[in-house]
Amino acid sequence: MDIKRFVKDIIAQIDYSLYRAGLKKCPIKVYTVEETIEELIRTDKSMIRFGDGEITMIRGRSLVLQQVEPETVEGLKRLLAYEHEKMIVTIPEIFDDLSIYRKESRQFWKDHLLFSRKTYETYCNPAQKYYNTSVSRFYYALEDKSQCGKWAEDIRQIWKDKDVVVVEGERTHNGVGNDLLDTAKSVERIIGPSAQAYAKVDEILDCCKEYPKDRLFLVSLGVAAKFLVEKLFLEGYRALDIGNLDMEYEWYLHRAEGKEKLAKHDIVGEEANREAGYDAYLAQIRKRISL
Repeated sequence: MDIKRFVKDIIAQIDYSLYRAGLKKCPIKVYTVEETIEELIRTDKSMIRFGDGEITMIRGRSLVLQQVEPETVEGLKRLLAYEHEKMIVTIPEIFDDLSIYRKESRQFWKDHLLFSRKTYETYCNPAQKYYNTSVSRFYYALEDKSQCGKWAEDIRQIWKDKDVVVVEGERTHNGVGNDLLDTAKSVERIIGPSAQAYAKVDEILDCCKEYPKDRLFLVSLGVAAKFLVEKLFLEGYRALDIGNLDMEYEWYLHRAEGKEKLAKHDIVGEEANREAGYDAYLAQIRKRISL
């Protein structure tokens, strides 16, 4: 076993135990997955989600699909502070109790908190209760999966009978090969870059603004999604940062034991999509924006 990893895990466990025992206090509160889904069904609020990647970027580290820049770091700090009442912000439910997660995920979040807890405490708004990032990560990491079926069905009600515009990378394929978006009245797509999409946020926004205000935007563009959602919100649209919801939904449908690789994520370009039988997906694409 890697001795550095072993020592880190031990320190992370000690730190977590101090908070669990009440010897250290954390002011951050997070709604449950169910409460988050209910809010998205009940209201017309937009949503920005923060996962471990966005917090890591605030700490100054680049991600695989997005290079860190001072502009993005400062923007993420501002968004995490919960600036807009009608745009909910989600963060992981990890501060009070990790027993809801499977063993591997519990250790991951302990390690994450060891390095990132101060980031949350510094930039989260103590006057706000945050919503739950697991709304788009509702299956794999959880120990008890008995509610996953209900959550999956409820999530699909968020866009029921709505005209939806999916803004995603060319590899993402939200709702392709499954029924995730079948409840929507209609689906159209804007395809952006799979990586470094932040550089094209304003160009993507211009494409989005060609649609009327009654459209619901579902955005999967990594870190760039946070900024696009806010811009759409300020323009009077409803937009939801859904992250890797489609992948999580696929794992739920497959009752996956591990993090399965999805074949559709390797399909790029019109020819490859036609060969895969994704003609309906191609017909939904209205704009393509590349780096």
